[in-house]
Amino acid sequence: MSTASTAAPDRAGLLASAAAPRKDEPFRFFDNREKYLLFVTTTSEKSEVAARVGKELQHVSPRPPAMYLFDAGTGNGTVLSQVLRQMHRELPTVPFFAAGKEISMEDARLTLNQLPDRLAEHPETVFVLTNMFYAEAPWLHPRSPANQAKLKWWDIALDGDSAHEFSEQIHQLDHVLTDGWQTTSSPRTGNPIYECPAVLVLYRKDRAFSLDGIIPRNIGAPQDIAYDLGLAAQPYRSRTAAEAKVRTVLAPLARALAPGGRLVVVQSTGHDPGMEIIRRIWPDEDPFATPRHMLITELERELNGPGGTGTPPGYRFEGTSDAGALFTYHLHAMPNEVGSRISTSTALAAWNAAVYVAQIEDERIASVLSSPHYLDATVEVVRKHGGLWFQDESFVVVRNHG
Repeated sequence: MSTASTAAPDRAGLLASAAAPRKDEPFRFFDNREKYLLFVTTTSEKSEVAARVGKELQHVSPRPPAMYLFDAGTGNGTVLSQVLRQMHRELPTVPFFAAGKEISMEDARLTLNQLPDRLAEHPETVFVLTNMFYAEAPWLHPRSPANQAKLKWWDIALDGDSAHEFSEQIHQLDHVLTDGWQTTSSPRTGNPIYECPAVLVLYRKDRAFSLDGIIPRNIGAPQDIAYDLGLAAQPYRSRTAAEAKVRTVLAPLARALAPGGRLVVVQSTGHDPGMEIIRRIWPDEDPFATPRHMLITELERELNGPGGTGTPPGYRFEGTSDAGALFTYHLHAMPNEVGSRISTSTALAAWNAAVYVAQIEDERIASVLSSPHYLDATVEVVRKHGGLWFQDESFVVVRNHG
């Protein structure tokens, strides 16, 4: 028996206690901070997604006054910051308008921590962070009059010209996040939703004059914004039906595109060793209910069919072939950590990545932690493949020129 397996029973009680949700609370998968943070720090997923999104820059032709980017779920800000770095390399003199949606206060804080270097390297940047719904966030305006009346808006010009100065001032914005990023639970889905809609606008004070035309203002109406590039990486629960994913997430994001704009959608496929771990514990598990072809079909109906946007401008879709759609990422591990003796920490990281990607509920995870079988299965799969990797698929929604 491996070292990981013999160590598991000693930790099982603690892990089960930590994983078990309260019976009176609805399940909120994306609100599990521990799983998320361990996943993003032990896998290459963020870098691979950023690289995939960056490939679209060669197809984007922004028009004055700026290059407009929307991130439909910033997470810890790693993907967004890496895409902004590549944008600077490709478009060093073009002003950037970068907007991100994020409901989590902690992820909003982590995203802001990524900004100082971006503002230092690319001074002509306006960054906007909001907690609004997908159908509201691109235009920074709540749909309901009640939420419009509760909108909180911060316009902050940062002093200085160095990353250190910007970092010091951004670290003083905790009061903004505390005030603006409070959440409550949706009675229908259990997912966190905002108590009050909030918008935070950041830019350099020494560039305020040149950026005046793209700094959004609280005008009491939707902003006149159309995006050149959008990214939607895992923006929904995998088991959600295609119609709901399209209606509530993907179609609104597509409608926010400028003519010629491109929305990159990324989601898991389950065709990987990670899913092999899952099925050794839950043989009938099938979490990835809507492969990209299904989503494209539904988007075609929603956007181009009767009652949709139609043509012109119309939309087209890229990424129907596997060659252009599929890519992989892996668990970080030294070669000697995935050999004959797999450490407990590596096994636990692999297990966490597998259940995170498959979006397994905490209650079901807790039910298997009292036995070492889950780590035995994990170790066997990691050893079999010499590591652990996952497969994502992507496709692109393109808004045609009118």
